[in-house]
Amino acid sequence: MPPRHLHGRLDVVGVARHHDADRLDLIHGRVGGVQQAGDRIEPHVAGDDLAKFVLEVVHAGYYTLVVARVLPALLLLLCVVAPLAAAPAAPGFTVRLLGSQRVLDSRDLIGKKVLVLRFQASWCKPCVKESAALARVAARYRARGVEILAIHVQDTAVDAQRFVLEQKVAYPVALDPRLTLANRFGFKGTPYTVVVDRRGEMAAQLHGESVVRRLPRLLDSLVGTPSVAGASP
Repeated sequence: MPPRHLHGRLDVVGVARHHDADRLDLIHGRVGGVQQAGDRIEPHVAGDDLAKFVLEVVHAGYYTLVVARVLPALLLLLCVVAPLAAAPAAPGFTVRLLGSQRVLDSRDLIGKKVLVLRFQASWCKPCVKESAALARVAARYRARGVEILAIHVQDTAVDAQRFVLEQKVAYPVALDPRLTLANRFGFKGTPYTVVVDRRGEMAAQLHGESVVRRLPRLLDSLVGTPSVAGASP
């Protein structure tokens, strides 16, 4: 015989006239078509439907177990996929190179080269200090499809040209006296380095000094490490 009284979270309730006891809806505590709020199952069923209620609890427990097993895997997948999101696209620009009539259009480099933009100035002491190291990086990666372009901000053509001669700069230089281009790239101060990959996306935005020594590892990740084929053992 079914129990007369149910204690705890179960209550015996009457059945509406227009409902048959055998047709009680036991999905997540819904009786007679009324949806109960909340995440927990809080059914109010007639005593003679205790068996159905037990089946519903077991059914809900199965899905709870499935979620408990699948949720960690989904979270791990999100952690792996999130870093793979596309980097922001670099603004396209055209500049005339210092001391020449050559015009560089950044859009011509997409799919061909990695572009390193170095926002610097003749009056910037860290820029002067790192100039020789930047020149070595430029020479080392030029044949591997990396173009380094120095953008002299808030500088005159005379001062920028003096910087080029004194520091023996061998990579292209352009002027941005009013920060027109720099501000489009998120400029906050010199030195500032932006690496644009072959897809035209900003792979890195590096503020401050001591960035040049980190460039080789970053560039290797974008263009690959040099081949050692043919090297002597």
